[in-house]
Amino acid sequence: MTPWARRLLVANVAMFLVMVVAPQSPALARFIDALVLVPAYILQRPWTIVTYAFLHADVLHLLFNMIGLFFFGPRLESVLGSRRFLGLYFTSAVVAALASVLFEPFAPVVGASGAVFGVLIGFARFWPRDRIYFWGVIPIEARWFIVLLAAYSIFGGLTSGGGIAHFAHLGGLAGGWVYLKVLELRSPARRFRKRASPGFSRASRADVERWRSIPRESLHPVNREELDRIMKKVDEHGPQSLDPREREYLERLSASR
Repeated sequence: MTPWARRLLVANVAMFLVMVVAPQSPALARFIDALVLVPAYILQRPWTIVTYAFLHADVLHLLFNMIGLFFFGPRLESVLGSRRFLGLYFTSAVVAALASVLFEPFAPVVGASGAVFGVLIGFARFWPRDRIYFWGVIPIEARWFIVLLAAYSIFGGLTSGGGIAHFAHLGGLAGGWVYLKVLELRSPARRFRKRASPGFSRASRADVERWRSIPRESLHPVNREELDRIMKKVDEHGPQSLDPREREYLERLSASR
């Protein structure tokens, strides 16, 4: 587990345990109520656009969100870096809250689903063809899994909803996508991708040294394996053998340190 994926997971579980004992203490119950997002009252309680994401309605609600954070968060954090990962997580949570203002203004909202949906779209952005096992059984590529989630949320939001904040989920997806696009526009990796476009085949010694300085031991095992594969290719065939996606991957890792 990477540092902030672990801390967010612990914080969510800890808050759920506080919610379990809250009914036994009127003061604690009032404290929890003050953290719940009611979209129509955001101006009176602005902190709730963040605090609601640490509350969960029941064990299954918590479990599904934490499974998503556990499996997809660490790998994404190791590529983005902790600061950008937190930015993605909380931007997704806030945009999910704002989406609820537009579509479900008087429905109380709790849960990290919007933030986790942002993590999921981040995972699909970097590893679109990686397989996710839906319900632990059905294999589906990450990119199509996001499409499925979006379609389900739209359908659920336009029908009964079943007590689920579907539009908040869509807001989380939108917030995550926008955050990643802004990162991409401002990223050194984008400038490098232009240099690595057809017609450019050279990498400087400084580029290679910067790639070698990436702290591999701090990476998620999957990212570490990919880094080792690409650097082995550099050693055996030279940096000119890398394709633009591999170069962008190295630039992204080196920029996040």
